[in-house]
This record gives sequence, C-alpha cells and structure tokens, in this order.
Amino acid sequence: MLNIFGTSAFEDNYIWFVQPSDSNAVLIIDPGDADPVLAMIQERQLQPVAILITHGCHDHVDGISRLLEDYDIPVYGPRNEFIPNISYPLGRSDDVNILNFPPISVLDIPGHTKGHIGFVIEGNLFCGDALFAAGCGRLHSGPAETLFQSLRTISQLADDTKIYCAHEYTQSNLRFAIEVEPDNVAIQQRIIDTDELRAKGLPSIPSFLGLERKTNPFLRCEFESVKQSVEQQARFVHATPAQVFKSLRLWKDNFQ
Repeated sequence: MLNIFGTSAFEDNYIWFVQPSDSNAVLIIDPGDADPVLAMIQERQLQPVAILITHGCHDHVDGISRLLEDYDIPVYGPRNEFIPNISYPLGRSDDVNILNFPPISVLDIPGHTKGHIGFVIEGNLFCGDALFAAGCGRLHSGPAETLFQSLRTISQLADDTKIYCAHEYTQSNLRFAIEVEPDNVAIQQRIIDTDELRAKGLPSIPSFLGLERKTNPFLRCEFESVKQSVEQQARFVHATPAQVFKSLRLWKDNFQ
C-alpha cells in the first residue's frame, strides 16, 4: 500500500510525495520549490530516496539543486529534455525500480514540452502538465497532434487510474468544459462537487481517469457534442478528432 500526499507551491502547483505504508522512505515528484518539500520532510520525518521529474518547466525543477544539497539521492527525468542534475534519463517503456517501492512505469507523453513523461505507480498516474483535471496543458513545443496522441496514450489506462496532475486548475477548466458541452450532466455535477471541495480548502486532485473521460473535453474530441461546439466556434468542418483537439486547444487558450 502507498501513502500519496501533496504540498502546495507557488500559486497553484502541487508537489507530490509517494511513501510506502510501512516505511518513512519517500519519492518526491516535481519539486519546483524546495522550501515546502523540506517542511513536509521535517513535519512527517520522511527519508527522501529519489526525485521524479515529468518535464523541465521551472516550477517543476527549480527545487532540485537545493534538495540535493541535503540528500544524496538519484533524480529520474525525461531523456529528451535538458534538465540539470538528472541521474537517470528515461523514456517510453522504461521501468524504474527503487528500493521497496512498486515498479514504476514510464509513459512518453510529449506535447506540453518536447520530452514530457509520466510515471505510473500502482494505478496512480503522475502526469505533470500533460493532462489536468478537466483540461490539458498548453502547447509549449511541437504540434497539437503530439499532445493529442499523448492524451490517447493516457486514455489507454484503466478507468480507476488516479490522476495526479501538478496544478489546481479544475474550477477554471470546468468553466470551459461546460461552455463546450452545456448539456453534459456529468460536467454539471463535477462543477458542484469541485466547488464544494474548494470552498472547504480541499484539493480537487486526484481525479479518476473514468471521470475525466466523462467531463474533460480534451479526452472527448470524438464525441459529436464536442465536435459541434468546436466547429461552431472555429467556423469550419473538422475531419478528424485530432483537428477537433487542435481547435479546442486554441479556443481554451483564448477563453476568459
């Protein structure tokens, strides 16, 4: 059994920790800021054993150097991005074995950045900024088709996969989702549920992949309801789900 918990950083980042239930060993995922990580380590008396990095954006990597000053531990990250202090560059189909942790599978999920990867640990996906709750990352490198295919890779996972993304964007993403599919009852209910969580100061993350399939427009580009909304917005007919995704991402980029 794993104990997974997070700490907040910056305005809306989450830094995730993965700990076996019978040990104080811990994996640290995307430490963009060392201070909240060090505070959590002290509070819970944790022993860091490795750092996992999904991609090279500063809010995911800037805390690495400071953590390595205190802990001589390996850093696992994408092989297709230049990130200082990476000990083990990783890509598609690599498996990682760390002490008494379950095997860690690596997914290649580029698009937000050129080398973005994800980590699957016992049915939990740590996907950085590729997939968000009810949304997806912006396109910082490569064509929209690349991120579209990465989200399809994620979609092949089981419905009960828990999605641990790196930002608390759910409420704003749902405002866009309901604009795309105003008659989607699942989105309507998720807005209510998410607002209740946030009103209590609780995170909306993790979510389940099955819920994302019902409420995340970026995973629903083959649905006629999404296609029709996108075509009305873009004012041209889209031949493929990939084209729908591209227009949907552009729409979201400019959505207020």
